[in-house]
Amino acid sequence: MLKKITFSIDSDLIEKARRKAISNSTTLEEEFRQWLEQYTCTPDFGLHELLSRMNYVRTGRHFSRDEMNER
Repeated sequence: MLKKITFSIDSDLIEKARRKAISNSTTLEEEFRQWLEQYTCTPDFGLHELLSRMNYVRTGRHFSRDEMNER
């Protein structure tokens, strides 16, 4: 089942997007469908996931509280 939706977008931007879609032999509607499918299939990474993916990073020297607050 297809649903219709309405967006409020700058008319110049819509025209640019429409011309680009035409140059790619498609429609703006099809381009948006493809984008929406990719958008919904991309996993969201929160802070916890980001930090766990970066656990290989080593900071080196550890600074004291006084050293970190020096200006």
